[in-house]
Amino acid sequence: MENKKELKNWLNAFNLKHPLVIAGPCSAETEEQVLTIAHQLKNSDATVMRAGIWKPRTRPGNFEGVGALGLKWLQKAKEETGLLIATEVANANHVDLALEHDVDLLWIGARTTVSPFIVQEIAEALQGTDKIVLVKNPVNPDLSLWLGAVERFHTAGINNLGVIHRGFSTYEKTRYRNNPEWQIPIDLQNRFPDLPLILDPSHIAGRRDIIFDLCQTALDLNYDGLMVETHHNPDKAWSDASQQITPDTLDQYTKDLKIRKEVGEAAEFKNRINTLRTQIDVIDHQLIDMIGKRMKVADDIGALKKAHNVAVLQTKRWNEILGKMILQGEEKNLSEEFILRMFKAIHQESINHQEKIIKK
Repeated sequence: MENKKELKNWLNAFNLKHPLVIAGPCSAETEEQVLTIAHQLKNSDATVMRAGIWKPRTRPGNFEGVGALGLKWLQKAKEETGLLIATEVANANHVDLALEHDVDLLWIGARTTVSPFIVQEIAEALQGTDKIVLVKNPVNPDLSLWLGAVERFHTAGINNLGVIHRGFSTYEKTRYRNNPEWQIPIDLQNRFPDLPLILDPSHIAGRRDIIFDLCQTALDLNYDGLMVETHHNPDKAWSDASQQITPDTLDQYTKDLKIRKEVGEAAEFKNRINTLRTQIDVIDHQLIDMIGKRMKVADDIGALKKAHNVAVLQTKRWNEILGKMILQGEEKNLSEEFILRMFKAIHQESINHQEKIIKK
């Protein structure tokens, strides 16, 4: 994407004094539901109303959306409130129907982003339009695949582009529905700072109680906006009820979230250093998480040693690990002294864990 500065024009055109807010239900359910939510969002900070019309479900039998009928409801909401409207498209037919109903913003879902063939099909269907297209990260943590999808749209002549960070699937259970893997969007942001970056905290969280904290982290990392699933009666929603919040809650969140509005050389320094410090915080959390996982494996090794009456300390194995880590540390410009101190501490904690297990 050589002409990166073209990519942010659509966001600047809104002339907002706050990050872009896209809000609305996970799924359009009825005309009354769509219009009720739209009117509750009308006087909020939301600029765009979102609603899923076609819902790609992991397993058959779940609610898969009302289909094209819902586009008429969204169009009516736009006429009555002045909000822009947005929905997910997963194939060329979806694109044609969305264009017929004057949808302003189309997003590409995580399951679609993983398929270059489908992305290309959608990009070709959008050629010649000035619609805003936001590409969600792929289900798996793959930055190249994410950027590849964006590049297909850009190559097709679509310049009103952005990306949505909705988290990544993981086999392991975590506190999130989809693990945020913050380092991936940070890397994307560093490589393409003019590509608008939107957070979808709803799909990362999977539950409403941590949505605010995710939004604040995103704003601290200079994200350009938020896409939050919002429903007038979340507990009765037909899909993803636990991760939706009310329009009133969204309104309160947008008041409570801290947004940097300062300008000038000193403010630029402050904003930049705060962003870098947030990146450090994200990586520190990842370090603690990984060390915790390492200790869990050490516990399993301790139980195995106990069962087979094997000594906790295995000097040969320890020296092999240390030698490998010193070499890898050198590749990352980390001193041998630092690697020795860090891994001796980790090794000692592993021994403590295993000794507790053996003494039980």
